[in-house]
Order: sequence, then structure tokens, then C-alpha cells
Amino acid sequence: MKLFSKKNKLRLAEGNLLVIVIILMVILSFATKNFFTVNNLRNLVRQTSVNGIIALGMTFVIISGGIDLSVGSIVGVASIVIAKLLVGGMPIFPAIIIALVVCGALGAVNGFIIQYGKVPPFIATLGMMQAARGIVMLLSNARMIAGLPKAFTGFAQLVFAGFPSLFFVWFLVIIVTFILTTKTIFGRNIFAYGSNIEAARLSGINTAAVTLSVYTLSGILSGLAGILMTSRLGNGIPTAGQGYEMDAIASAVVGGASLSGGSGTIIGTVLGALLISLIQNGGNLLGINAFILQIIVGVLIVASVWYDQIRKTTKS
Repeated sequence: MKLFSKKNKLRLAEGNLLVIVIILMVILSFATKNFFTVNNLRNLVRQTSVNGIIALGMTFVIISGGIDLSVGSIVGVASIVIAKLLVGGMPIFPAIIIALVVCGALGAVNGFIIQYGKVPPFIATLGMMQAARGIVMLLSNARMIAGLPKAFTGFAQLVFAGFPSLFFVWFLVIIVTFILTTKTIFGRNIFAYGSNIEAARLSGINTAAVTLSVYTLSGILSGLAGILMTSRLGNGIPTAGQGYEMDAIASAVVGGASLSGGSGTIIGTVLGALLISLIQNGGNLLGINAFILQIIVGVLIVASVWYDQIRKTTKS
């Protein structure tokens, strides 16, 4: 009964968030004539797809009770690694695989340090955030890498059935991650681990494998987002992904993921990512100062965590 009640509450939260997203879209459609233009909507979808993929990886980490501050820097690693490989003449598919392996390895290092070094996730991933950005600057000499093949840069500009190609990649990731969290033992183990790590261990769950898996997955999805961003921008950019960790955290938390662990949904994160992108896109169209938009996103994060704490206090 408690599980059923919890599921109903999550669905209600997702429904409420969907209503907020729709209302905001209606408001923006009246507030600016440029919002519902084809170009703006496609750009909105492209940007949301990149942020949304990172946020989905972050959701696994947050459900497990952790945090990953390195995702933005790993996006930058993916951008520079694939750009250097492609400019060096490597075929596109092997270059993508290598970039994803490198990013997954960085995520695995996070998990290893947290699990076996007993370093708090905040500190471990903060260190990786700095280290990975340093790797990016070393590999690129802090310079943009141009001259990528058109077959790669053209992918992000493709449109199928009215939707940008990046949307379909994001949609595929949504389906896979949704299945992982709701239909697999792996997903159930992550929720159990995030709810009570000691109880999870005593019940036979391999807690080390969970830690390594969620951070590796976060690294891989951040790498995928970095590859898509590089295709969209047409260059390898050393500063790619800066600040994206906050958008990813905001998307997951606003979508219902609890920073205490054990709670969160893929659909909620998708809606959260869409809400964050709408705020940023609408703010730009309305000429709102970018720093004010940062304040709004920050307030959303605090308000969401505050609400989660109030809800837990009320239940107890």
C-alpha cells in the first residue's frame, strides 16, 4: 500500500509539473511572437535534448543518494576528444565509441573513489570537475578545434517528421533509462541503495557495483551529450558544458528526485529539463538578464529541495 501510495504521489507530481510546463508555454506564446516559430522550437528541442540526456544520467546518481558535479566537464572532454579524433582522420563511429569509453572511464573513476576511497560524492566529483576541465585544456591547448567532417556536423541539423535528429537520440535514451529504472533488477537496486545503503547491503545487493554503475552511466550519458553538442556547434569547444551540472541537478530535483536518495523518476526529469529550458529560452526571447535567469533556476533548486524536506518531515 505504501509503495502504491508513493507511486501515486510521484505521478501526481509529474502531472502537476506537466501542467506548469503547458501553462508556461501558453504564457510565452502570448508574451513573444517568436516563441512558436519553427526555428525557435527546433533550437529549444536541440538544447533540451543535450541538457536532458545529462539530467537523465544525473537522475541515476541522485536516486542512489549521490551527486555528480563533474558532468559539465565530462561534456567538455567528449567534445575535445571526438573533435581531435575526427580531425585526425578517424571514422565517425569508432571516434564516438572511444569518446564514450573515455567519458565512461572518468565516471567509473568517480565511482571508484567514492566506493573504495570513502570520499563523499560532492568532494570526489568536485575534484573530477576540476581535473577533467584541466584535461580538456591540455588536449586542446585551450583552443577551439575546427574542421570537423560535414557528415558529423550535419547530423544535428537533420530534421525527421518535423523534429530535430537530437530529439530522437534523447527519446531513445528516455526509453532505455525508463526501462532500467522501472523494469529491471538494476533499477530496483538503485532505489534500495539510495533509500538505505546498509539495508540494501544486508539484503544481498552488491553496493559497490551500484556505485560504480551509476557514476559510469552518468559519465557515458554526459559524453553522449557532449558529442551531440559538438555536432550541433560544429567545433570542439574547450568550454563546452560549463555550468551544465547545475541545469542537470535542477532538472532532476525539480522533476521530483530527492537529494536524500531513493526517489526520482525519468519522466519527472524529462519534464524538469523541459521546464528549465523553457525558462532560459523564454527569458532570452523576452530580453531578461541572463543573471536573473540563473537566480530563477537557483531558487527552483532550493524550493524543490525545501519542499522535499517538508514532505519528509510531515510524513515522519
